[in-house]
Amino acid sequence: MKAPLIAIARHRLSVDGDGVTTLVAFHGCPLRCQYCLNRQCWEPEGIWRWTTPEELVEELMKDNLYFLATGGGVCFGGGEPLLYSDFIAAFSQLCPPEWHIYLESSLHVDQQQLEAVIPYVHHYYIDVKDLQPDIYHRYTTGDIAPLLHNLSLLADRKLQEHITIRLPLIINYNTDADRQRSQQQLEAMGYTHFDRFDYVVSKKI
Repeated sequence: MKAPLIAIARHRLSVDGDGVTTLVAFHGCPLRCQYCLNRQCWEPEGIWRWTTPEELVEELMKDNLYFLATGGGVCFGGGEPLLYSDFIAAFSQLCPPEWHIYLESSLHVDQQQLEAVIPYVHHYYIDVKDLQPDIYHRYTTGDIAPLLHNLSLLADRKLQEHITIRLPLIINYNTDADRQRSQQQLEAMGYTHFDRFDYVVSKKI
């Protein structure tokens, strides 16, 4: 089993998990967000390297002392990491049990891909964008149905305390009132942890 990566970023402190984390970013994404920061994940030439779960565990063992000392671990991002849920599950069974597994995802995947990693993920960072279907589609070009379904699945599993919802203010796409409506909808599902921020759009976009 091999998966394509666009990057491995080490020694990240309290950015995408507790303590010191290493970000493993996968190639591939089902969405085409207008202000995407990792467009190389869409393009065939964007692949940096291919790796197996065994090779990745061996490579990240050099970070083991940092993880153990700070309560950190590995964050899988991308792109969309849940496109490689079997890889993440295999890695999680091979790595030291003290490593925390974090996941940054849009949840725009089939339910089975999410369910494959639920036993292993310590904390999720869900990039919701906006829960108004028209805004979501205009910004991502995707259908919001998979996101809503998977948010409901996680809520049904009572995992809200292990989830941070990212709610951006997106220039030219939503308003603060739209964002507030999205948060209220999520709060009704039991979600309580939100990361509200404003997208800063570069002049190149």
